[in-house]
Amino acid sequence: MRRSKRLQFLLDLPQDERLAALRNLDEAERTAFAWHWRLWAREPQVAPGGDWRTWLILAGRGFGKTRAGSEWIREIATTDPEAHIALVGASLGEARAVMVEGESGILGTTPPRRRPKFEPSLRRLSWPNGAQATLYSAGEPESLRGPQHSHAWCDEIAKWEQAGDRAQAAWDNLLLGLRLGECPRLLATTTPRAVPLLRRLLAEEGDGLAVTRGRTEDNADNLPGRFLRDMRRTFGKSQLARQELDGELVADIPGALWSRETIERCRSDAPPADCARIVVGVDPPASANGDACGIVVAALGGDGLGHVLADASVARPSPERWARAVANAAAEWRADRVVAEANQGGAMVESVLRAADISLPVKLVHATRGKAARAEPVAALYEVGRVRHAGHFPQLEDELCGLMAGGGYEGPGRSPDRADALVWALSELMLNRPARPRVWVG
Repeated sequence: MRRSKRLQFLLDLPQDERLAALRNLDEAERTAFAWHWRLWAREPQVAPGGDWRTWLILAGRGFGKTRAGSEWIREIATTDPEAHIALVGASLGEARAVMVEGESGILGTTPPRRRPKFEPSLRRLSWPNGAQATLYSAGEPESLRGPQHSHAWCDEIAKWEQAGDRAQAAWDNLLLGLRLGECPRLLATTTPRAVPLLRRLLAEEGDGLAVTRGRTEDNADNLPGRFLRDMRRTFGKSQLARQELDGELVADIPGALWSRETIERCRSDAPPADCARIVVGVDPPASANGDACGIVVAALGGDGLGHVLADASVARPSPERWARAVANAAAEWRADRVVAEANQGGAMVESVLRAADISLPVKLVHATRGKAARAEPVAALYEVGRVRHAGHFPQLEDELCGLMAGGGYEGPGRSPDRADALVWALSELMLNRPARPRVWVG
C-alpha cells in the first residue's frame, strides 16, 4: 500500500484501531507518520467545517492551543503558495518564542526538511513554495495598519495590552488588512479573561465565528499526571481554576465594587521607574485555622498614580511565617513602611513583625468599618484610572471582584484577605495624604 493511501487508511480508522495499526509500522514509517498531525490531533484541535471567518479556541492552559495554531498555519502554508499570513502575539518576543520557536511552535512542529526559513530581523517566515508569514506585536497596533494578509493567527488575545484600547485597535487593523485570497480566515487562541476584546468577539458567535472550548484535562494524555493533580489541589473550584484550567470566561458578579473590565483597563506592563513611596499592606490572619495573610506591595509613582507591585500573600501561615513573608517583601521592594491591620491584637501584630527583623516603620491601623465600606474609596480610584496593576494577580483580583457594594463578599475563600491588604496599602498612599495648599486667583 502506498504511503499516501496508507495514511488515509489510518485516518479513516476509529481511534482505538488506529493506535493498534500504528504499532505495526516499521521504524521508517513511524518516523514519517509522527509528523502527520491529523493522525494525532484531537478533534477540537482541527479546524471546524463550515463557512467561518474567525475560529476562536477558548480553552484552559495546556489544552494544546499553540500546537493547534502551529499546525493550522503549517497546513495553510504548505497548500497555498499565495498565502500571506500574520502571526500576532502580545509582543514580538512572545510571537517569536511561542508561535515560531517554541516546542509547539511552527518550527518545532514541521519536519526538518520542510521547515520554513526564519529571518528574525525581518520578522518573516518563508516556505519553499512561496508562502510567507510575518510576525507582529499587538502592543504596536499601527504596525498592522497597511499590510494585507490572507490568513492570521492571533495568540493569547486576552493578554494583549488593554491600555489605550491597543488590543482592540490591533484587532481592527488586522481585520481591515485581511483581504487577500478568496476566503480570508483568522484563528485566535487564548485562555479566557473578561477583557473587552474577548467579550466583543464572543458576541459574534454564530455570525462568522466558530468557537472551540476546552479544559486542561482534555489533553491529559500529553500532560504529567502530577501537574493535573497539583493544579486541582492548589486551586480547587476557585474562580482562577475555572478560568485557567476549565477555560471558562468568569463573569462579573452583579453589584461588585470591582469589575474585571475595570481591572484590565488599569493593567500596565511594568512598575514605574520613580516611586515617591512604597508600602506593604498587611491583613494578618485572625486564626491559624485556614485564614490567609494578605500581603500586598504598592507604590505611589512620580506620575501621581498608585501602582500595585506584588501580591506576596501566604495561605494558612504560622505567625513566624507570615511575618517573614512581610519582611521579605519589604526588603525586596525597598519599602519605607508596613501598614498592618491591628484589630486582631495590635501589640501581637507589632511584636510578631519586630521578631521578623522588620526595621522600617510599622503603622498599625484599626478597622472601624466593614471591608466593603473601606474598599469603596479605593474602588473609586480604579474607576477614574488612578491605579495601575504592574502585572497579573489572579487571586487578588478574584477577591476584589467579590467585594460587594453595601457590604458582603462573594469571592473565593472565606475572607478577602488579599483585597483588604491592598485597600490598606492604597489608602495609606493615596487617601491619607495631606491636602496641598492651593492659591485661588479671583
